[in-house]
This record gives sequence, C-alpha cells and structure tokens, in this order.
Amino acid sequence: MREYRTRRPRAMLIAITVAGGLLLTGCGGGASDRSGKSDGSALFPAPAYSSGRNDSRENTNHLSTFALDVDTASYGYARRVLSEGRLPEPSTVRPEEFVNSFRQDYERPHGNGFTVTVDGARTGQEGWSLVRVGLATRAAPPEGERPPAALTFVIDVSGSMGEPGRLDLVRDSLGVLTERLRDDDSIAIVTFSDGARTVLPMTRLGDHRARIHDAIGELRPTASTNLGAGVRTGYATAVEGLRPGATNRVVLLSDGLANTGDTDADTILERIANARREHGITLFGVGVGSEYGDALMERLADRGDGHTTYVSSDDDARTVFSEQLPQNVELTARDAKAQVAFDPQTVAEFRLIGYDDRRVADQDFRDDRVDGGEVGPGHTVTALYAVRTRPDASGHLATASVRWLDPATRDPHEESGQLETGALEDDLWHSSYGLQVAATAAYFADNLRLGRRWAPLPGRPGLSALADRADTLAERTQDADVRGLAKAIQEASDLRGAE
Repeated sequence: MREYRTRRPRAMLIAITVAGGLLLTGCGGGASDRSGKSDGSALFPAPAYSSGRNDSRENTNHLSTFALDVDTASYGYARRVLSEGRLPEPSTVRPEEFVNSFRQDYERPHGNGFTVTVDGARTGQEGWSLVRVGLATRAAPPEGERPPAALTFVIDVSGSMGEPGRLDLVRDSLGVLTERLRDDDSIAIVTFSDGARTVLPMTRLGDHRARIHDAIGELRPTASTNLGAGVRTGYATAVEGLRPGATNRVVLLSDGLANTGDTDADTILERIANARREHGITLFGVGVGSEYGDALMERLADRGDGHTTYVSSDDDARTVFSEQLPQNVELTARDAKAQVAFDPQTVAEFRLIGYDDRRVADQDFRDDRVDGGEVGPGHTVTALYAVRTRPDASGHLATASVRWLDPATRDPHEESGQLETGALEDDLWHSSYGLQVAATAAYFADNLRLGRRWAPLPGRPGLSALADRADTLAERTQDADVRGLAKAIQEASDLRGAE
C-alpha cells in the first residue's frame, strides 16, 4: 500500500468522472436528503450475499461514501448490558462503534489531517475478503501544548439519574477532570431536569477549583427530563462564555431518556444551530445508566458536530475524563468524509460494515457544504468492507480517500491510499493483529444483530468460536481491551446458548 496526497485539478477530476461514467450509474449510492445523507440503497444485486438492503434494482456503482465517526457508545453500552445478563437490543448495535473502540497502530501524520492505510485478508468464504480502511490523525500533543479549553458541562439531574452508577459517576468523573485540567482552562456547568439552569458560568480554573468542586458536589437528582431545555441553555451558556482561541465544547452527560419538552434530536439542535455553525461549538455526549437512550444521544452527537461515548464504571469514567477529554478537546479536522472507489474490473460486490446513519451521497464527497465528521488528535477511524473479488482478479482493487476542512482556515484537503488484489493473499486469522481485532469486533456486532434484515457477514464465526478467537488474540497481544472483548463475546455466547 502506498500513500500520497491528492491534488488533482478540478478539470482532471471531471474528466475522470466522465470516463468512469461508463461503469457507474446515476447519482451515486442512493438518494440523499437535504443534509446529503444517503438513503443506503443496495449497491449490488447479490443472490448469495446482499448489501443488506431490500432493493432489487441493478446498480453498478463502485463508490462508497460516508462521514467519519469516532463514536464508541454502542460498544460500551453493549458491554454494560451483557454484564447484567442481558443481550443488547439489535437496534442499539452499531458495528463501526464496536470496531472503533480498539486502538490501531496506523502511521500518523505530522500535522493536521489524516494518513490513509488500506489492507485486507481472505475470510475463508469463497471469493470474499475483509478490507480495512484505516485513517489516523496526529498524536495528541503533550498536555501543556494544546490550546486552552472552554467546556460547558450540561448535566442531567432528572429522577432517572438517581440510579447508582449515574449521577454519582458523573460527580466523581467531573471531580477528577477538574484536577486534571490546566489553570488556563475554563468550565461552566448547566443542569437540567424539568427545566434548565446555569449553576456555574464560564469560570477559569486558576484559583477557582474549590468553587467548581462545590458546584459539582451539590448536584442532586430531581424530577423529569427536559433534555431539550438543557441543550439550549448549555449552548447559550457556551456562547456567552465563548473564548476566542480556545476549544469551545459542550459536554452532555445524560442517560438520554428525555420525557418532557423537546425529545426529538433535530428539533433540539435546530434551536441551537447558530451557536453550532457560527461559533464552531462541538458536542461531546457521555452516556450513563443501565437504561440508556442510545438513539437520541447518537443523533444529537451526529448532528451536533461531535461524538458520543458511554461510561459504566469508575475505570471507564477515569479513561474518558482524565485521559481522553483533556488531551482531545481540540480538533484537527472538520467535516471529514471518506470515499472508497472499488475497481469494477476486480470487484464484483462489496458492503460497508456499519456507518448506516453516516452515509453520504457519492456526488457530495467534495461538496464542502455537506456535513461530515469532526475528529481530534490521537484518533484512529476504521472502516471495514466485505468484498467479493471476481474470479482470477488481479491488479488494482480500491482507492480510499479522505477529505476534510482545516479547523482554523476551513481550507479543504485530501489524502488517499491504494490497495491491490495481491494484498489479500493472507488468511484473515493469520493477518495483522490490528485487522484481526477489527474483524473480531465487527463479527461480534454482526452476531448481536442476528435476526435483523442484514445478511450475515461472510466468514462470520458463531459466538462460541469467536470467543475462542478473541481469547487467543488477547493472549497474544496482552491487551486489556481485547481481553474485555473476549469476555463480552463469551457472555453473549452463554446468554445466546441459554435462550
């Protein structure tokens, strides 16, 4: 695989597109709504294995386009549910969030933007391979070198947050974070239940840590959940305390169980659209609780130019608030989108695994008005594809490109990577550890979505066999996160066997 920076003149791009039009159809991978999101129509007719959509129209489009997503909440919540002896609802399982919950060792760029790594391996099912597209941002800077942060915490104090492991976890987490942040960072606190109020205006930590600790310690659960009021007040507080030159972010901590006021993510976010667009304030959602409004929190993050995670324990909270958030409050890329072009001479069909809510119409890849994903330093993003190659295929297989806007100048940039068919010679379970871990996480999610409209991924082991694979990986890598994955798969296997 080689990497290079894409700098093609527009005229050349148009010429390539016209030439490729003989092999492509219509306007890309499905119709889009006004936001540019694709409806996810079938990419190929596939009698033995479909793209997962009930669409029999022939479509020879060999492009796949999606907005980047670094959410991990779906995997964290699934682990919580499994530990309580329940299987997660299939609708809460998003494979890309399982895959992106694990560190990858992709090469990193020196500045803003991404490197692109593309590899793959055979699944054992005839003709089928898994192809991994890996994107990496630069490493997180040392604590003293990042820009100052202005964080507005919007905290759910509704009655449901009184459950052990919700508000108490939030209080402890914010206490740890207060000590972890720098003197030139700022914090504001907004609480919401049936209404919302600003408990603490934007305050520099400096000599005010005791005041902040007092405000955190006074958080108590009260009544119903008006999440819309909380988000609106939170953004208003963030705008009022806006710090030029700092990273301004709203951090929403909630179980997502809105039951009064605005409960629709689009309605909530439309009310704060100007703060989001004009001031560049991004949203970071942190989910808590055994009963969790996953869909609402994910939608808020997607449309709020941010991402979500889920915490269920002190260890989770310490990782998110003591390590991840202080280091990753800044952004290295805005409106980032990826597009993979598969060569129709070598690829018979393919399917993007997950990213169902992040699809973008193919023609909007270079339309910088269309929303993408926001990514900070220290992140990796992985997308897996199930790919069936043509018999005796040889040569170029795919080109993966990522496009993003510089967070300061809004200038667009692209980077691309190539994959040849010869790179698919290895068996999946003898490929790199990173690819094996990503595949294990994707197969796990696929097993948990059993019974939905998606066809099984090619080469997918059953849960018992997959647990054995994960155990072996954990032993070889000595990675605590992979050990946790193996444990979760075994729990799911036990529960499935007991059904």
